[in-house]
Amino acid sequence: MREVVVRIENLHFSYDNEVEVLKGIDLEIRRGEIVSIMGENGAGKTTLIKHLNGLLKPRKGRVEVLGMDTRTTPVAKLARHVGMVFQNPDFQLFAETVENELLLALKNFGFPPDVAKRRAIWAMKIFGLERYKDRSPYTLSIGERKRLCIAAVLCYDPDIIVLDEPTSGQDFLQKEKIMEILYLLKQQGKTVILVTHDVEFVVRRSDRVVIMCDGKILADGSTREVLGNIEILRAARLKPPQIVETAHILYSKGLLDSQHVPLTPYELAREITGE
Repeated sequence: MREVVVRIENLHFSYDNEVEVLKGIDLEIRRGEIVSIMGENGAGKTTLIKHLNGLLKPRKGRVEVLGMDTRTTPVAKLARHVGMVFQNPDFQLFAETVENELLLALKNFGFPPDVAKRRAIWAMKIFGLERYKDRSPYTLSIGERKRLCIAAVLCYDPDIIVLDEPTSGQDFLQKEKIMEILYLLKQQGKTVILVTHDVEFVVRRSDRVVIMCDGKILADGSTREVLGNIEILRAARLKPPQIVETAHILYSKGLLDSQHVPLTPYELAREITGE
């Protein structure tokens, strides 16, 4: 069994010491997993991931990342191992140019100048940012700024990558590139944690889905188990994947008779044709 890299036990948190945002979260995430955390706005998803690099500290309970207790480990040390990209890219952009933005973290983490330069060039190429290397990050589109933030994190090769709404502002091609990068990270043994509403993206790449509702975990299981369960998704006020919703309608009308829930068009076609 793979190593547990994130262990959360009975996590409680409130911003004002009155209204709890997280209400007893228990969660383990293992090395090499791609885990998607989903739920409606206000469910506590972003608050949860901010505990992974020490930006927030538990009011009660414990968060352990790679064996480090986030209550006592400096944020700077956690940040070297947990790369986080927030939903709003403007919160993470500081440098005058795209290239310098990529070099910033590398220099802060002590990479030699020649290595930092090579990594920055690699990241710009992977994310289609080469032509903007000398431009201010704030002249880029929202989608390009988002990709720049992801590139800036991947540059310094953290063990755990946390992405808050990574596909927002991205067209189909860029989503495909991000999906391919997630696959490569998984092959390298990296752990990827996504916070997203993009259910179709999750269906295609995520190993596991955690559903949050009102500060608690409502469901935690394989992508097929969770996103194939209409009742869980309704309880969390989430829209099912299109194929799951279509299959559910066909089942309800007696046009399909199978306990196997399809997640892809190919699987649905097999159910319809009986192959």
